[in-house]
This record gives sequence, structure tokens and C-alpha cells, in this order.
Amino acid sequence: MLCIHNKSTNPYFNLATEEYLFKNKTEDIFMLWRNEPSIIVGKHQNTLSEINYEYVKENNIKVVRRLTGGGAVFHDLGNVNFTFIQTGDDEKLVDFRKYTAPIIEVLKKIGIEAKFEGRNDLTIDGKKFSGNAEHVFKNRILHHGTLLFSATINNLTEALKVDESKFNDKAVKSVRSRVTNISEHLQKEISVEDFIELIYSNIKEMYTDAVDYELTEEDNKIIDKLVSEKYSTWDWNFGYVANYNYTNKVRTSAGSIEITMNIHNGIIEKIKFYGDYFSVLDTEDLELKLTNIAHREEDIKRALNGIDINKYFHNLDKADFIRLFF
Repeated sequence: MLCIHNKSTNPYFNLATEEYLFKNKTEDIFMLWRNEPSIIVGKHQNTLSEINYEYVKENNIKVVRRLTGGGAVFHDLGNVNFTFIQTGDDEKLVDFRKYTAPIIEVLKKIGIEAKFEGRNDLTIDGKKFSGNAEHVFKNRILHHGTLLFSATINNLTEALKVDESKFNDKAVKSVRSRVTNISEHLQKEISVEDFIELIYSNIKEMYTDAVDYELTEEDNKIIDKLVSEKYSTWDWNFGYVANYNYTNKVRTSAGSIEITMNIHNGIIEKIKFYGDYFSVLDTEDLELKLTNIAHREEDIKRALNGIDINKYFHNLDKADFIRLFF
């Protein structure tokens, strides 16, 4: 088994690394890694309906889609992530208990009783500190999990606080749970780095064929290509499986405005404005300009370039108008 302590904290690179190792290596692999503040959404989720867009934008939080299903999770440097990649028989590949057992064992060694509960969670005193997900490719399984060690829970809560009334879709929804940090239950204080070392050492003891592995220059070259072509792109992180109806109604300086949109693969196929606002020009002309573009702030700004919003919504600031879309 190749054991990798991935020191990168770039979520685009780290998620791309998982896919590269999963689909291009033949050895069994274990990897530990951390991300700078980011939201990692499940493969089958509508990203915009899972994130607090304004908070994410203001705090420069990266948003990345992963290969596995399940719900959206918040990562920061107080969150430790672990990945197992193994080859095996098809019917025996999916096994959440197998891959979370080493984590429970490490916690027991430092005096914490953790339990596997539900489909894919680890808990302490009934509170969740780890969510896990899996993906099968041919005869290979990728299992990864999050471990809240000393994460900033308030940031987690705010980043994932969504106005669900805006979105109507069939995408997989995240299930919110009461969460806790591992550090809150320690009998003796240790750092997140020490905790990482405990897990790493435990895995090397469990697997007699375990050897340290560092990504090579060639590995990094291929991973960087995967980052630029997939994991850092809007098409993958926001446009993928983005089929939904969006509605937002707000009271503005121009009066009451309601916006409704039909989105397919992240593209605005239909848009309509309603309200008691006053206008000089017919808003149907504006609706046409905003049709067949991506539901993305840059594209909306580009479509509005040179347009005087006041002529469509009297006394409305363009920035306030753009906020209607998210």
C-alpha cells in the first residue's frame, strides 16, 4: 500500500489528486490531506442550492465538486481528510465500516469513544464529526471521509446556510446534522498535526505492505492538467447536473421584484420578472439579453455591460439587481 501525506491545501489540486491516483495507479493507496477553506459538494448535487453564495463570495471560499455522491461539506485547516483506494471483488468493494474502523481505533487510543452510525457517519456522543462517501470505478473503490478536528464550526454553518425556498430541483440534498470537533473531547490536548501523525502511523502498522510515497514530477504534471481542465472549472463545479427552477422575491428601492428562472446544465433557458416596479423600457427586452447564458455572476455582468438598469427598474442599483440572481 502506498501511503501519502499530501501537504497541499489547494482543494482543486487535492480532489484532482484523488481522481488521478484512483484511475491511474494500480496499487492500494492511503492518503491524508487538508484543504484551505472550501466547500466540497457531492457529485449529484446542484451546487448553488447547497451554498450560501454571498458568504462564500465575501470570504473567498473555493467550491469544488468531488467524484463521490452524498452531501456538501465545509473544509478548513482544522478538518482532516483521509482517502483509501483499493482493488477488490465488485460485490465486496463498498464497505463503509471497513474504512472507518481505523479512525475509530485511533480515537480509542486517545480516550475517545466514537461510533459508526447511519449509512456513513462517525459520531461522538451522538454528534457527527465525520461524513464518508465512496465511488467505484471498474474493480477499484475510492473511499474518503472528513474528520472535524478543530474546524471553525461557525464558518461551516454560515457557508452551508441556504435559502431553500429559492430552488426547486431533483438534485441530491445535504442532510444537516449536529456536529462536533474531535478536539472538544480530548483528555489531553494535541495539535491537528499530531492527530494526523497518529492516523498515519496507525495505518502503517495495520498494513504490513505500507510504504511512504511522494508524488513525482510526472504525477504533479498530470494532476495539474486535471485541475485546469476539470476541477477548477465552472462547468464541473457549478454547471454539472445543474437542472433546476430558481425563484427569488425581494423588496428593493425600485419596489417589489420577483425573478423566476429555468436552468438546464447551468444555463438560463427562461427568465421572467414580476413586481410593482416602474420602468421606462419593457423588461421583456432585458429577459432576452439574459437568456441562454450561464447562471454565473461573471456572465450576468457581461450580459448587462452597457445596460442602464434604471430604465428597466427605476431607482435600482445594478449591484442590487445582480444579487437577485443568487
